[in-house]
Amino acid sequence: MSHVHIIGGGLAGLSAAVELAPQAQVTLYEAGPACGGRARSFHDKALDCVIDNGNHLILSANPYTFRYLDLLGARGTLKGPGRPLFPWYDLEADLSWVLRLSKGRIPFWLFRKEHRVPGMRWGDLMALPRLMKADDDMCVGECLSPGALSRRLLEPLAVSALNTDIEQGSARLLGNIVRQTLAKGGAACCPWTAARGLSESFVTPAMAYLESFYAQILTGTRVSALREEGGRITALETSGGEVPLGAEDVVILAVPAPVATGLMPSITGPDAFESIANAHYRLAEPLKPHAALREAGFMGLVGGVAEWVFLHDEVLSVTVSAANRYASWQNDEMLAHMWQELQQALNPALQHPLPEVMPAARLIREKRATFAATPEQDKKRPEAKTSYANLALAGDWTDTGLPSTIEGAIKSGLAAVDALGFRSAVSDVA
Repeated sequence: MSHVHIIGGGLAGLSAAVELAPQAQVTLYEAGPACGGRARSFHDKALDCVIDNGNHLILSANPYTFRYLDLLGARGTLKGPGRPLFPWYDLEADLSWVLRLSKGRIPFWLFRKEHRVPGMRWGDLMALPRLMKADDDMCVGECLSPGALSRRLLEPLAVSALNTDIEQGSARLLGNIVRQTLAKGGAACCPWTAARGLSESFVTPAMAYLESFYAQILTGTRVSALREEGGRITALETSGGEVPLGAEDVVILAVPAPVATGLMPSITGPDAFESIANAHYRLAEPLKPHAALREAGFMGLVGGVAEWVFLHDEVLSVTVSAANRYASWQNDEMLAHMWQELQQALNPALQHPLPEVMPAARLIREKRATFAATPEQDKKRPEAKTSYANLALAGDWTDTGLPSTIEGAIKSGLAAVDALGFRSAVSDVA
């Protein structure tokens, strides 16, 4: 049986490991104390509760994600309204609405004023075909038209999906998302989130699955060098000592782009990055939301710093994408500012308003959360296959055709498996 060495225990590495465990002997090396990368949960001492290190909204049009969850028996760990329902609030206009997409490909929702984006015009919709036809050099801003649909839906979608502002973000990447979601109708846009935390959905079941196939999971083990000879990787230098590779051994490098290019200078990859900020507010008691907010469990925000707010029992979690623009803000300043935005947006949708005084809170900044999804950086993304016979790349920064998302990370793991000649569903799922 072949021995596969997977370096990096984020979702890309876990995806590859789960796919390979029934086919080969797998050893997974993770430098940190736990697997999961940017999609994991941990107990925060200051808040005295479990929080996610980031917030992720999963859409029903994410076939690789749902296949991964189904392999692990973890689809039931997600929660969602079961239909394409999205509560929104415009902080500048002090206006709330609920986007309710029709499930089929025919967009009947456009003909019902109470279901669509307030103030949108029919001409605004031309942005969608422009995005889907965009070439590799176009930016999102070139495809959008001024108007309510862009400001209240397409721009927030672009910033959160690409983690890059619309003037620099790749229209091609956003167009790929539109093609897989809005263009397919509401059935492809049903939103889901992890009900009990990201680790409970994506990491803990994967660990159990891998252990059932006797995979070796080495956390706290850093790989510091890859030895090469004759066009092959011949050994790994780890914090636990050197690991020589046999003639049939293969390697999947599933680490962030800067780590991958540092380990293997011959590999090229994106070299500009964007941050994400996630705030967590610990409440004294669970919220009691009305109607659509209760059903969805989240709300999109327009016109402020906060972009998405997720309701998790006694924790309110807020996501701010493309957060390099707030690098100069102090954490306390940013937390207080967003708490005022949450009061404005959420109070009308709650049975009891949020407290005036901001509760205990934690702001987490991922300084290099994703590659900057610009046309220039997109062109620097490498394929899974490398010039080394027994080495493949995985990671949401590789050339998946998607921006840095859970779906892209999981797809990249399958692409790496496929590049090494093992069985993979990378070409069959979507």
